[in-house]
Amino acid sequence: MTNENSGKTPEENPEQDSDESLIAEEDAEASAEQLPDDSDESEDLAARNQELIALVEILKNERLLALAEAENAGKRADKRIADSAKYAVSNICKALLQVADNLGRALLATSPQAREQNEMLKNLAVGVELTAKELTTVLESQGVRRVESLNQAFDANLHNAVQEVENTSVTSGTVVQVLQDGYLIHDRLLRPAMVVVSRGGPKRVTEASDGAHEDPDGGSVDTTA
Repeated sequence: MTNENSGKTPEENPEQDSDESLIAEEDAEASAEQLPDDSDESEDLAARNQELIALVEILKNERLLALAEAENAGKRADKRIADSAKYAVSNICKALLQVADNLGRALLATSPQAREQNEMLKNLAVGVELTAKELTTVLESQGVRRVESLNQAFDANLHNAVQEVENTSVTSGTVVQVLQDGYLIHDRLLRPAMVVVSRGGPKRVTEASDGAHEDPDGGSVDTTA
C-alpha cells in the first residue's frame, strides 16, 4: 500500500503548517498575558511618587514646627533667666524701702527750727539725711525709682487708695496726698503708693488703661509682679 503523503516536503503539508501556526499563536497569547501592562505600572509608580512627595512635605512641615517650637522655648528660657537676674534683688530692695521710710519719719520728728536751735540735733539730722541719700543711691543703682503720685490721676496699677476726700477744686480721681511713696524696679511695680484721692470735682476725660501704665520715660509698667 502506497502512502499518499510520502515523498512530500514539510512545506507541502498544509495540515502541519496549520497546527504549527495555532501553536505559535497560543504561545504568543500566553506570553502576552504573562507580561505586565506598562500603562498600569506607570500609573502605580506615579501614584506612589505623589504619596512620597506628600509624605516628604508633611515631614518637612513637622520639622519646621519642631525647630520653631525649640527656638521659642529657648527664647522663653533666656527671658526667664534674664528676668531672674534682673529682678533677683526685688525682695531685698522692697525690704530696704522700709528702712528708707523709717529714715524719712526720723527726719520729720524734728522741725527745721528745732534743729537750728540745737547743734547736736542738727548734726544728727544731717547724719540721717546723708544715710537716707546713700540708701536712695544704692536703690537707684539696682533700678529702683520712686513713683510720682502727688497731683497725678489715680491709677490702680500704681496706687493703693486708702481714703477719698471731698475736693471740688481738682479733677475727681486726683491724688491729693501721698501717705507712702510707691516704687518701681526697672519696668515692674515694686510697691504701690498709699494715697488719698479726691472726689466731687469735674470728671476726668481720659481713664487709665488696664494692665499697663505709661511711665515718665515713655515705657510701660509691668504690674504682674
